[in-house]
Amino acid sequence: MELNVLNKTGKETGKKVTLAEDIFGIEPNDHVIYLDVKQFLANKRQGTHKAKERGEVAGSTRKIKRQKGTGTARAGSIKSPVLRGGGRIFGPRPRDYSFKLNKKVKQLARKSALSYKASADNILVVEDFDLQVPKTKEIVDFKNNLKINDKKLLLVLSNENKNIYLSARNLKKVKVLTVSQLNTYDVLNSETMVLTESSIDRINQIFGINQEK
Repeated sequence: MELNVLNKTGKETGKKVTLAEDIFGIEPNDHVIYLDVKQFLANKRQGTHKAKERGEVAGSTRKIKRQKGTGTARAGSIKSPVLRGGGRIFGPRPRDYSFKLNKKVKQLARKSALSYKASADNILVVEDFDLQVPKTKEIVDFKNNLKINDKKLLLVLSNENKNIYLSARNLKKVKVLTVSQLNTYDVLNSETMVLTESSIDRINQIFGINQEK
């Protein structure tokens, strides 16, 4: 798949890049995408939820009323879950939601997500650029120039760039990632993915694709 390279003003530079078919042109596998997204979201959960059960609720241990002769059900504790202010039955406890996923499954999921983006023509390639100082307006102008102002943008850089990251972090519909941070969830969660020119070589390198292919 061949794409024109744009500059940050949205104009064509006359250069073209080829996206590897082994990464951006495979038959997507929906099941591995589901597994990878499920793991990504599960790993983000803190798992610190906690509710008190009857043995942990503060309260008197005195028997509420006599066992027999009241005409109502017997009751032995004010901390019973059936009473207001009592403990909770089978309440949530702190736990770890993370689980293991094989590397090849995660790799196939990312390729599938990238292939979906490429088949929908939602990938743009821009020249490598830098910002002298962090400035949010620069990223706003960048989106306007690419005519994607109303779309959720995922900007993929080859390496960390502090000024670009700081400029974009206050924008609701912009996320900046390096190639090493690229994941299935963020690829699918974006409407348009913008790759810098050098990031394509880095993607090929991570997926073990021969760039001279």
